[in-house]
Amino acid sequence: MAEILSPVTSVRNVRPWGGALSDIVIDGDTIAQVAPASGALLADGEVDGRGMLAIPGLVNTHAHVDKSWWGHPWQSYGGEGGTEGRIRHERARRDELGIPGLEVTSRVLGEFVRHGTTAVRTHVDVDLGLGLRGIEIVREAVAAYGGALSCEIVAFPQDGVLRRPGVLQLLAKAARAGADHIGGLDPAGIDRDPVGQIDAIFAIAAEHGCGIDIHLHDGGSLGAFQFELIIDRTRRLGLQGRVNIAHGFAIVQVEPERRRDLLQQMAELDITMTTVAPLRMPQLNPHEFAEAGVRYGFGTDGIRDLWSPYGTGDLMGIAWQYARSSGVVRDEDLLRVVESATSRAAPFAGVERNDLTVGSRADIVIIDAENPMDALVRTPPREATIGGGRILFQR
Repeated sequence: MAEILSPVTSVRNVRPWGGALSDIVIDGDTIAQVAPASGALLADGEVDGRGMLAIPGLVNTHAHVDKSWWGHPWQSYGGEGGTEGRIRHERARRDELGIPGLEVTSRVLGEFVRHGTTAVRTHVDVDLGLGLRGIEIVREAVAAYGGALSCEIVAFPQDGVLRRPGVLQLLAKAARAGADHIGGLDPAGIDRDPVGQIDAIFAIAAEHGCGIDIHLHDGGSLGAFQFELIIDRTRRLGLQGRVNIAHGFAIVQVEPERRRDLLQQMAELDITMTTVAPLRMPQLNPHEFAEAGVRYGFGTDGIRDLWSPYGTGDLMGIAWQYARSSGVVRDEDLLRVVESATSRAAPFAGVERNDLTVGSRADIVIIDAENPMDALVRTPPREATIGGGRILFQR
């Protein structure tokens, strides 16, 4: 379980975003003042940054904290490949590994915090075998942080929506019970009914006022067609600013003209995207997305789960993977990648402001690095993580 240390009254002698040496004064869970470093002796409740870099807390916009085997003995990769094969393998073994379970979920959150994450959007499996138990477990694990770790929950139908009678009712139940978002999964590839699945989950979101965060792995023209359906339903039902597409490989696979049209429509409706920067796949082009005005965030996806043995919980590592795979080398672009992993991603996890400025939530990461660009390309260990004005981790 999380161990919350004493509240922090100020973070002294740090360089916000690599700037001048400063003191960050904290009032409760909010930054109250950023002033030149005073040089005074440390008082109780103050953290000495020792001249290191400070950046806002990292925001993990796409996680699966309910289904890791972190802390268990090594699990060999088994079963079949592909989405269907991994679903079957996970269903066959999850009970044996205690998935979902409070202890494992708490371990995953602990790894996130150790690597500087202070806010998370996590997909939590909802199916006929589990009901809403996974959501209850994740809420309990997050509650142990006493509000110092921000978290939004997506009720996620990993085994499909329409092909399993009763799942739609579970998603509606999750929405009524306060889930921040409901999910979907490959409306064409899994349910074989893109119109049916998208109409069904959008109807639930419109009725209950929650958001939508849909996994869309289908590529090429098939995936782009589902983008168009999502755009149309967002516009028709007035769900602007409440829809996210995760993965969305098709957006980088279609011809440039069609991509520009899709991005323009997404920007108009504030439909966002999240990426886990998968290797061997084309990445979201940072300039295209910036020019269109489409917001995106980074996520770790699952870490050490029955889908893949990879993953460390380090979101900065995902940002590094994205930057390296995208050929990002200029300072302004490297900085924007760090911003996309921190301040720009705040709304994905329900944080109003995530910056090192007065009025922002006091989510601060201290790193022994020269500047944000250096922190990205070297991904050094985090020295301290402060969430909501409390120390969550210190080396």
